[in-house]
Amino acid sequence: MRLIKIYDTTLRDGSQAEDISFSLEDKIRIAQKLDELGIHYIEGGWPGANPKDTEFFGEIKKYKLHHAKVSAFGSTRKPKVKVDKDDNIIALLNSKTPVVTIVGKSWNLHVRDALHISLEENLELIYDSIKYLKSHVHEVMFDAEHFFDGYKGNPQYAIKTLKAAEDGGADVIVLCDTNGGTLPNELPSIFDDVKSNISRTLGIHTHNDAEVAVANSILAVNLGAEQVQGTINGYGERCGNANLCSIIPNLKLKLKLNCITDEQLRKLREVSYFVDELANMRHWNHRPYVGKSAFAHKGGIHVSAVMKNPETYEHARPELVGNTQRILISEQSGRGNVLWKAKEYGIDMDSQDPTIRHVLHELKELENQGFQFEGAEGSFELLMKEAKGMRRKFFDLKGFRVMVEKRHIDEEPISEATIKIQVGDKLEITAAEGNGPVNALDNALRKALEKFYPELKEAKLIDFKVRILDERKGTEAKTRVLIESGDHQSRWGTVGVSENIIEASWQALVDSIDYKLHKE
Repeated sequence: MRLIKIYDTTLRDGSQAEDISFSLEDKIRIAQKLDELGIHYIEGGWPGANPKDTEFFGEIKKYKLHHAKVSAFGSTRKPKVKVDKDDNIIALLNSKTPVVTIVGKSWNLHVRDALHISLEENLELIYDSIKYLKSHVHEVMFDAEHFFDGYKGNPQYAIKTLKAAEDGGADVIVLCDTNGGTLPNELPSIFDDVKSNISRTLGIHTHNDAEVAVANSILAVNLGAEQVQGTINGYGERCGNANLCSIIPNLKLKLKLNCITDEQLRKLREVSYFVDELANMRHWNHRPYVGKSAFAHKGGIHVSAVMKNPETYEHARPELVGNTQRILISEQSGRGNVLWKAKEYGIDMDSQDPTIRHVLHELKELENQGFQFEGAEGSFELLMKEAKGMRRKFFDLKGFRVMVEKRHIDEEPISEATIKIQVGDKLEITAAEGNGPVNALDNALRKALEKFYPELKEAKLIDFKVRILDERKGTEAKTRVLIESGDHQSRWGTVGVSENIIEASWQALVDSIDYKLHKE
C-alpha cells in the first residue's frame, strides 16, 4: 500500500496564528502527542530565531519519540555570506536534528523585491545551502516558498529553483502555496510539469486563504505527492494552514492510503482537543471529523433514519477518529430523539410510552420561552426523569439574597450571597463571596450543600454564557444562561431562563448540582 508521510508544523507555522503562543513545555507535550498519533515528521521551530525554539531542540532530545523524526526549520544562506559562515545554517546544524527543512524563494517577484538579488544568485543560495546541509544531515527537505504563485508568474524559473534543490541533494521537494490563493483546478497541469522535470519525492504545503487548503492537499496526493504538511486544527498565519485533522482521515478512510494506523487514527479527536487546550483556544464544535457536532443529529427525520442505519446521515463512523454520535434535543426533535436520549440516559421507555408526547410538548413549550437544550443536555435529562417520576429532590430552597457593593470608585465591587436551604429536617444558612453575583451564589450554594453531599467537591463550574433573547427590550429583556460544569469523569450543560439574570443563573446552577447528585 502506498505510504503518505505526514509532516506536522503546528509548533512553528501553527504558533504563528493570531492569539496563539506555546510555551516550551507546551511544545514538548504537543510533540509527544503528535508522536502518539503516528506523525512522521514534527517541525519543532526555527533555531536561532528565538530562545524558546533553540531550547526546544535541546530539550526534546531528553524524550524518546517512537514514530516521529524532529525537523529543524530555517532558510537558505544569506546573499554574499558563505554557507559555512551563515548564522542560520550554523544554528540548523547545532540543533542536531535528523532532519532539516529549509525554505527558499521560487517566485521571481520575491527574489527581485524581497531579496534584491539576481535570479541566478537565488539559485546558488538554494544549491549551496542544501548541498552543505546534506553533507552534515541525514535528511534535508526543501520548501519551495510561493511555488504556485511563482509558477504562474514564471514557470521556467520556478522549475529551475526545484532543479537547484534536486541538484543540491534534497531528499524531498515541497511545493508551497504560501499565499493560499491557488485553486484545485490549477494543480494538475502544474504537477504534471513538475514531475516531468523533477525526480525527487514531492510534498505539498498549503495555506487556507481561499478555503481550499485541505482540498489542494488531497488533490496533490492524488497527483503524486508523497508527503503532506499541515497543522493540527489548521492553525497558522492569517487564515491558517491545511488542517491535518481533516487530511489524515480523508487519506486513510476515503483514499484508503497508508499514513497512520487504525489505532492511531482513533486518537485524532483527543489530539485535536489537546492542542486546543494548550493553545487556550475554544474547540470549534463544527470542525469536520473531530468536532463535537461532526456526528450530531438534530432533525427528527435525520434521527429516525440514523437509528435504523447510521450510514443514512453519516459519511464515516465517528469512532474511527475517536468521536461519538450525538442526538440533539430541540424544538425540531421528534419521537426518535426522545427515545434515543432515554436509552442514553438509562431511562426505561418504548415507542408507545405516553411520556414521550408529554416530553415533546414540554420541550417545545420551554424552547418557545427561550430555553435551549442543545448545549444543556444535563437539564434535558432531568426534565425526562421528572416526566417519568424519577427526579429526586435533594434540597429545598427557603430563600437567597445577593448583594453587590462598591465602596470606592477605584475598587472592584464586592459580591456576597446568603442562602437558606433545607435538607431533610436540617436547615442550613450560609454566606459566601465571589467574583460577581453569580459566582457568589454558586459558592454559597455549594458551601451549604457540601456537608450533606461531599461528592459536590469534585464538581466545578467550567463555563458561563449569557444570551439576551430580545434585545429590543433592553434591560427588561429575557436572559438565557448556559452553564457548563464538570468533574474528573465528564462534563454537562444546564440552562435557565428569566427576565432576571440572577434567577436564570439560579435555575442553571440548581440543575447542574442536581445532575451531579443524580449521576452519583
